Amino acid sequence: MAKIRTYLKYIVIICVAIYTVVLFVNWRVNSIGKPLMYNDINKAPSSYTVIVLGASVYANGNLSPILKDRVDTAHELYKSGKAQRFLLSGDHGQDNYDEVNAMKDYLNAKGVPDEVIFLDHAGFDTYDSMYRAKHIFKVDSAIVVTQQFHLPRALYIANALNLNYKGVTADKRTYQYLESLERREKIANIKAYWEVLINKKPTYLGKPVPITGDSKLSY
Repeated sequence: MAKIRTYLKYIVIICVAIYTVVLFVNWRVNSIGKPLMYNDINKAPSSYTVIVLGASVYANGNLSPILKDRVDTAHELYKSGKAQRFLLSGDHGQDNYDEVNAMKDYLNAKGVPDEVIFLDHAGFDTYDSMYRAKHIFKVDSAIVVTQQFHLPRALYIANALNLNYKGVTADKRTYQYLESLERREKIANIKAYWEVLINKKPTYLGKPVPITGDSKLSY
């Protein structure tokens, strides 16, 4: 019985330690990211570049509601004169799945020319998107667009990379499985904290494609 009580004691200590770490990391991410966020486009600062973070695309090429709202919000910033270039960052790791060109096609249909749209095909996660924005596309200042549950993490990573990024929330509706997404974000925050801590390199780097240059080089 004494051994069992000892084991239970260690289990409790470990569980409390894990819970404390999760609380601390999420507090840290939110305390840095949230002050950089804007819910109102009219109050958001202007920036040369707006970065759209990828999300699911359907098999027919249509954007999921979450991604559509992100691209629509970025388009509103562009139309209002608060951004001049788009950096669309998402997953295009397979020929049969392409978030970035789906976003580009959607913007083209709204009348946005190719000349102002840059594509990051290797934005496989938020850390990769932020790291590549800095090192590949030379974007030191930007507006990042994504939903409220996701934006603090993106801005926390950008801040850790010494980037002058602000964020605009893209919440235009109530999303399905939002509670699940918010729970998953708590785990993703721990991953981001670790990636920042070890100065992780992204899955791919490559040759620079400056956002001030020719967008066709990113296609």
